Amino acid sequence: MTNPSFSDLGLAEVLRRALRDERYIEPTPIQARTIPLLLAEKDVIGIAQTGTGKTAAFALPILQQLSEKGGRARPRSPHALILAPTRELALQIGDSLKTYGRHLPLRHTVILGGVGQQPQVNALARGVDILVATPGRLLDLVHQGHVRLEKASFLVLDEADRMLDMGFIPDVRKIIAALPERRQSMLFSATMPPEVSRLAAEILRKPVRVNASPEAVTVDQVDQRVFYVDQTKKRALLAKLLMDPELARVIVFTRTKHGANRVAEQLSKTGVSVEALHGNKSQGARQRALLRFRTGHARVLVATDVAARGIDVANVTHVINYEVPNVPESYVHRVGRTARAGVEGIALSFCDPAERAHIRNIERLTKRSISVVDSPQMGSGPKPAPTAPTAATAPSVSSRRRRFLGARARRTAGLAQ
Repeated sequence: MTNPSFSDLGLAEVLRRALRDERYIEPTPIQARTIPLLLAEKDVIGIAQTGTGKTAAFALPILQQLSEKGGRARPRSPHALILAPTRELALQIGDSLKTYGRHLPLRHTVILGGVGQQPQVNALARGVDILVATPGRLLDLVHQGHVRLEKASFLVLDEADRMLDMGFIPDVRKIIAALPERRQSMLFSATMPPEVSRLAAEILRKPVRVNASPEAVTVDQVDQRVFYVDQTKKRALLAKLLMDPELARVIVFTRTKHGANRVAEQLSKTGVSVEALHGNKSQGARQRALLRFRTGHARVLVATDVAARGIDVANVTHVINYEVPNVPESYVHRVGRTARAGVEGIALSFCDPAERAHIRNIERLTKRSISVVDSPQMGSGPKPAPTAPTAATAPSVSSRRRRFLGARARRTAGLAQ
């Protein structure tokens, strides 16, 4: 049996054209199973982790149904609400809606905390079809009268288990109480703890449950190392490492677009040939950046997780996590950019003390401890104990790269002080 195409799923040509623009050829398993259900107006529980394509699984049907209904966006009254636990995820979803809906006359906006609210209030006043929001800021704007939810006929609760971990479930319940009873609801979660199961039972009507296989966590061909280094010392450490020609083709990952620009600018000032890749760049600029990196005209590519999806560049020697991702599956996706086609690769992570919990979560997911590169900073206290089984030792790499790591650790030791 052949894999279904996006056309087989019932998606409109205008959406398929946007997918072709991004070179999305085949739907992922969760997309193949979820999109037809949502187009049939079913409520859905999706068990899916980051990296499985779940954003497109709910975004594409919502875009299609809203475009078919027609009508203009009303001020302060969105037709669809997507709740996300973190600022980063909300922005990623917003980027995806922009990509998939590029040929549709639909509006969306993202509202989140940590920034001034007036631009968000102005966007709501102009009218949006789809609102992506974090719970705290959304409740603030609801209480201030800047947004009304009684017209929202679609609800998405993304990464519900993270909502629970971050203490957002009470806020989520308050938001849901402001929504109309007649709506189509979707809940996505990597796990289903009891509290999330209870929430699903409260907000969904006869839901269909879809289980998606988690992203593969095979990292056997990647030699993984971590530098424990203060955030303020990361810039100097990166510059020092890049003085070694062994780092021939490098992808550096940051959490945010602003961070990617800042790191790229800093590297450029030191004479490194570098390109930045993130969602704020036009499609043409992104293609030019990838071409320069692929052809070797740029030695370093600084990228965010969203922009790096689908990057398939041969002979990437190193992946550097300038900031450790707070989603373990994102780490697996990142380090998978090296060690492709059976070739060994190296992944180096710069871990600030505030990011140590992320390293432990990564080790649990991959069932492999990450080797610590010794530095004087670690001498001031005990090293974090690995949480993965001690039997899962670091994979073998070439003696040349082992020499690189040992020598580099000695030469850069002073940077972490």
